[in-house]
Amino acid sequence: MEHVILVRYGEIALKGLNRNYFIELLAKNIRNTLWCVPSAKVKKIQGRIIVNVEEEDLKLGMERIQKVFGIVSVSPAIVIDSDMKVIEENAIEQVRSAEGIKTFKITAKRGDKTFPIKSPDLNYRLGETVLDAVEGISVDIHDPDLNLWVEVREKTYMYHEFLKCNGGLPVGCSGKGALLLSGGIDSPVAGYMMAKRGVEVIAVYFHSFPFTSDRAKQKVIDLAKIMSQYCGRIKLYVVPFTEVQTKIVELCPDRQTTIIIRRYMMRIAEMIAAKEGAKALITGESLGQVASQTMEGLGATNAVANLPVFRPLIGFDKSDIVKIAQEIGTFETSILPYEDCCTIFVPKHPETKPKISEMIRSEEAIAEMMVDMMATAVENSEIVKL
Repeated sequence: MEHVILVRYGEIALKGLNRNYFIELLAKNIRNTLWCVPSAKVKKIQGRIIVNVEEEDLKLGMERIQKVFGIVSVSPAIVIDSDMKVIEENAIEQVRSAEGIKTFKITAKRGDKTFPIKSPDLNYRLGETVLDAVEGISVDIHDPDLNLWVEVREKTYMYHEFLKCNGGLPVGCSGKGALLLSGGIDSPVAGYMMAKRGVEVIAVYFHSFPFTSDRAKQKVIDLAKIMSQYCGRIKLYVVPFTEVQTKIVELCPDRQTTIIIRRYMMRIAEMIAAKEGAKALITGESLGQVASQTMEGLGATNAVANLPVFRPLIGFDKSDIVKIAQEIGTFETSILPYEDCCTIFVPKHPETKPKISEMIRSEEAIAEMMVDMMATAVENSEIVKL
């Protein structure tokens, strides 16, 4: 018996003349995520993508595919000949082998118009056949214990599970974005949400060794690895940030250091974005969550960026962000007690309403030296591919 995974896409079905581009990209992303399933073969049929797998690979294939953006649901299915006798035999077997059911329903669709029996008649005939053959069950068309779907195409697909997926758009269809990835809860969620809208994520992590440990760096690598299950391949830049950060703390007013550090992070991330062809920056900032994320603070960091800055969590409560982090599997790693560069050198009374003109004046003391230091930081960045 042939086993397949039926893949259903949602939003991309509404696209116009470029619909095939989105479907091709989705199929490519599915192939990429199934690199660890040797038996998997991906093909397109009308309104669906079909993944053929060996029975022993079915569970792993389902787990991988469910995390691919652009998919609204999947179903493990069997493939049989579009012959009425074969369809009836398998319908009986599917219902008979289902455990603990008392009611059932048949939902049949005739996609192949050359098949001699129309959908309503096929529903009736299969329901009657199963009812006669299987003892102790009855039909319930409103709330059945088992709804057996039968899709008659060139071949017939039979299944009874609908497993919900994340929806969204295929990663890569909306261009590249450079994510400022810390070891916290928020930024991995922000990257996840932008990937869901089709953005290919490049990650930028600022590492201030020895003030931040190698365990903090490994924590971020682990977060990027978890994200890659949803976002596809991720290139992570580990930027040596110690010299830049210490110079800011040494030469700039204490109250302003948090914002000035953020401004230089944005500048460096934009340099990496230019190198990678990314068209936007992405951060995990949420309005009012910390001192640097006031409206004035966000405005001060935005002022140094030429690229658009996407903040998908801007209106989220922390509890909302934590819930998503738990759902996607990043939360437990994010709360490991290893500090990142954003949590060191924090002033006792940070500026919450910075004026951009004052930031510019304060940066004059370091502006000239920072040109070379930023270039060096980018050049000496470690690149980790996940």
